[in-house]
Amino acid sequence: MRIVVAAVGRLKQGAERELAERYRKRAIEAGRSAGLSAVDVVEIKESRAGDAPRRMLEESIAIANIIPDRAVTVIVDARGESMSSASFAGRLQGWRQQNKPAVVFIIGAADGLAPSLREKASLAIAFGAATWPHQLVRIMLLEQLYRATTILAGHPYHRT
Repeated sequence: MRIVVAAVGRLKQGAERELAERYRKRAIEAGRSAGLSAVDVVEIKESRAGDAPRRMLEESIAIANIIPDRAVTVIVDARGESMSSASFAGRLQGWRQQNKPAVVFIIGAADGLAPSLREKASLAIAFGAATWPHQLVRIMLLEQLYRATTILAGHPYHRT
């Protein structure tokens, strides 16, 4: 199963990009024994439309165009479900057992996602009730993917 992180916006060179890449690579390595074939990040160009609804629509269309057939879609949103790392790993394992070809995690821009894309999502997850910068959300998501793969692989990284 392939993991895709679709994020609106680009991480600039520097500490945030390096940390995100470090967790992505770790997730790939640990994920092999857990049945994951890849962990990819796809950066979606931010819309330059003049109004928020148009920006959300354009960005959501660009995201929808990269979602593989039969993929599970998960949006990262402050209104989503908070779950433990073990529960998160369990969801990944369940999708893998259902032979889903991919799971696409979607991080929208500041305006959010178009309702049409939100409604199609299989799940919405949150990293707490606080509002986080998109750069940190990407890093936290990639760390949780790494943590989940270590849980599934029986690696000692995760401790409760």
